Amino acid sequence: MNITITARKTTVKDSFRERCEKKLRKLDKFFTDDAKVTVVVTNERERETVEVTIQSQGMFYRSEKTTADRLDSLDAVVDNLFRQIVKNKQKLGKRVRDEAFLPSEMELLEQDSTEYQVVKTKKFPIKPMAVEEAILQMNMLGHSFYMFRNAENSAINVVYKRKNGDYGLIEPIDD
Repeated sequence: MNITITARKTTVKDSFRERCEKKLRKLDKFFTDDAKVTVVVTNERERETVEVTIQSQGMFYRSEKTTADRLDSLDAVVDNLFRQIVKNKQKLGKRVRDEAFLPSEMELLEQDSTEYQVVKTKKFPIKPMAVEEAILQMNMLGHSFYMFRNAENSAINVVYKRKNGDYGLIEPIDD
């Protein structure tokens, strides 16, 4: 795994880097060597946020935690990622190494194999519009996301409301 650690509004000491790499190496067994891990550490007032994103074989695994101590945040994030991977092993199929799971983890998989079920399907016309107009539509509907056709490039995009109140834009890329 290729691990990149970024600090925002703070500095990262070598001891934290080592601890972070040691913790993330526990997840190494699930991924191939070309997996990319991005760790973002943010300090706002007395709160430490650790966000970890793992990109492997076209899949993204992400977790974020905010606590008073960055080591506690790191522990919680790694535990959450581990649970996500184990819980979704059956659904992920070949994207996670088969030999990565121990017998005890396989028992956990069998106990917690929930099926995803689509209970509602919506169809609607997608009109070309600007990003600002899509945000306005989303807010008028009271939704947390809105799919639209971008008037600039005719691609299908999604705007969404972030936890901090800002907005995000998801744009597809061609591989």
